[in-house]
Parts: sequence; structure tokens; C-alpha cells
Amino acid sequence: MTLILASKSASRRAMLTAAGVPHEAVAAQVDEEAAKASFAAQGLSARDTADALAELKASKVSRLAGAGLVLGCDSVVALADGSLIDKPVDRADAAAQLRRMAGATHELYSAAVIVENGHPVWRHVDHARLTVRPLSDAFIEAYLDAEWPAIAGCVGCYRIEGPGVQLFSRIEGSHFTILGLPMLPLVDYLRVRGVLTA
Repeated sequence: MTLILASKSASRRAMLTAAGVPHEAVAAQVDEEAAKASFAAQGLSARDTADALAELKASKVSRLAGAGLVLGCDSVVALADGSLIDKPVDRADAAAQLRRMAGATHELYSAAVIVENGHPVWRHVDHARLTVRPLSDAFIEAYLDAEWPAIAGCVGCYRIEGPGVQLFSRIEGSHFTILGLPMLPLVDYLRVRGVLTA
């Protein structure tokens, strides 16, 4: 049985490939902005928003793919004031987000949901706490010179596996979760389902 990843995320594909998980990738084609606005209107927490988005992506691809296990994923960053950070719309927005996060701790929720035949059969939401050190304007500009536009698709404007690690003074949580996929619970379930050898 092959896993279908409801995403074209390079980091998630790389994690699955490195872990030896056979998979195909199909873009979910979900209007995330509309979905997030709807979830916000319903009063969903950051954790539940990540979970709902992951399920939405997996469900949409499952309807198109038919049989098989479809994995949907999403990551949400919540600031100390409870507001959510989204993917930056442009470089200026990325700089503004970095200034908002500087000198403070934020929460990152990474959700994974597997849908089979249109129904969720497994889900896991993991959590990390990341403290961004104080950032000078000079650092922010140099960082964006190096990382833009590669981080345009990254919630929180960082790739922890690259120069993004320089943003932080403290990180609590799984490296996989910060990359966007709670890998250990996922591979455990895939062994149960026979996608991976037990």
C-alpha cells in the first residue's frame, strides 16, 4: 500500500523519503485563507485549526484518489497574544513577521491526519515552543537576503534545518514537528497498517 501525501511540500516529502516511507505527492488545492477564516469564525484554537486544515487537505485528495491512505498535514504558529502567523505574502511581510516574533516565545502546532476512503482513520497533533532571540534590523535584512524567497511558503518565516536556526535562543519540541510532520507517531501507524515493515 502506498501513502499519498496531500501536499507538494519539499520538506515533508524529504522527511518521508529519508525515513524510507514510500509515497506519492498530490497537491491538495485547498483555499487555505478561506478555510482559516471559517475556522477563526468558529473560534477554533491554533491546535484545532492545524488539525482541521490537515483533515481538509487529506479529505479533498482522498475524494480524488479513491482507495488508499492519504496524509494531510498543516502547521500553525501562534504568538503569545494568541494571534496566528501565516505564510508571508511578500518579503516586507516576512520582515514584519520576524519583528513581531523577535524576543518572544511562540507555539507551533503540526498536525497530520490520514484519511481512507473519505474518512479520517488516524490523526496526531504535536506541539513545539520556540523562543526567538532579539533580532536587529540588520540581521533581519541579511537573513532575508539569504533565505527569501525560499521561506515564502514557510509559516513563521524559517527553515530550522538551514539559516533559520539562527533566529532562536531556545527550542522545545521534536525537530520533525518543527519541520512540519510528527514523524514518530506517523511511522508507528504506518507499521500497523503494513505500509512499513513492523
